[in-house]
Amino acid sequence: MYQLMLRVGPRIMKGEFHKLADAKILLSDCLACDSCVTAEEGAQLCQQNAKDFFRVLNLNKKCDTSKHKVLVVSVCPQSLPYFAAKLNLSVTDASRRLSGFLKSLGVHYVFDMTIAADFSILESQKEFVRRYHQHSDEQRVLPMLTSACPGWVRYAERVLGRPVTPHLCTTKSPQQVMGSLVKDYFAKRQNLSPEKIFHVVVAPCYDRKLEALQEGFSTALPGTRGTDCVLTSGEIAEIMEQSGLSVKDAAVDTLFGDMKDVAVRRHDGAGSDGHLAHVFRHAAKELFNEHVEEITYCALRNKDFQEVTLEKNGEVLLRFAAAYGFRNVQNLVLKLRKGKFPYHFVEVLACPGGCLNGRGQAQTKDGHTDKSLLRQMEGIYADIPVQPPESSAHVQELYQEWLEGTDSLRAQETLHTTFQSPERCTTSLDMKW
Repeated sequence: MYQLMLRVGPRIMKGEFHKLADAKILLSDCLACDSCVTAEEGAQLCQQNAKDFFRVLNLNKKCDTSKHKVLVVSVCPQSLPYFAAKLNLSVTDASRRLSGFLKSLGVHYVFDMTIAADFSILESQKEFVRRYHQHSDEQRVLPMLTSACPGWVRYAERVLGRPVTPHLCTTKSPQQVMGSLVKDYFAKRQNLSPEKIFHVVVAPCYDRKLEALQEGFSTALPGTRGTDCVLTSGEIAEIMEQSGLSVKDAAVDTLFGDMKDVAVRRHDGAGSDGHLAHVFRHAAKELFNEHVEEITYCALRNKDFQEVTLEKNGEVLLRFAAAYGFRNVQNLVLKLRKGKFPYHFVEVLACPGGCLNGRGQAQTKDGHTDKSLLRQMEGIYADIPVQPPESSAHVQELYQEWLEGTDSLRAQETLHTTFQSPERCTTSLDMKW
């Protein structure tokens, strides 16, 4: 097993920060076994910590202003319930408190990443419909497997290879889309070059740090990553606890600079970005002209493996599934290899219970899931209003203004990616997890 120690940063405000607790990436936390992380990546990953974040903050205070960076922090929607639970605030007030704290440290802009998930879902919807029409015995492009979870994608690329990778959705994850939004669209609005922006993502899991190492986007300067540093919700919470700062709440910023105090919203999905629910409704309407209001999940072997079907006159038209946690993922892959796969689409997440249970936020000090905290977070998340991505006027404006149309070449290049497809490692599927 490959174990990576992440050293997190020193205190800089009101005296010296005590060294934060070591953050470990273990196989139980993500899927970063020795088949996934190279020595070079391990060295780069050690920079994905609070020390790098504080380095930029200090440079902005000390060095020549021409060398200053514009610090941008983007917060994953699944991190907000954690801060709401920890701070005993509503999710809206927790969002404002987090924004105020980050700005008190020297961060210039704090964004909500929900808009990036809008793009990820909309593009996934279109891709599924396209694949459904293309699917045949000769060209088997279904099932489509989601690619928003970096732990799952890393495992599929580095360990499984073919025949799994051709089934991965080519749409970029919300973090990757946000990188392009910040360092391309936002940078141009601010008349900044991408390398003048230091982009930090606050995320529920450590796998996002791995994802940041591979991020890039075609519209920016070569060699510039969309995300420069990822900090887990737990790492930010430790910094908040140690800071001793008197913090004033501050509104979360928007990419457009025209709105303040935008209401917190989420997508339809239990602890995830909601790809399954939104793709299912879209496919039902586009393919069969069926309007689906309520989605009924049927738990199969366990609560983390659920099925959703669309039936008409006794015939199953669509069969979707959600597979969370590695044991369910492994069973799914084995069925796919054997050709006994009944699903058109599967939402795959590495963490049992979904993104809210990311190991960067839902853990006790001894490394186990904090079940009480997780239940509280799930309740908070469920109470956030759901807004379908199609209803976002800003997203539609961005398609036209930034991407030159919904089906343009620029949209394809910016919002989609390709995956490595090595031959499968013959021993990896039989490992004991």
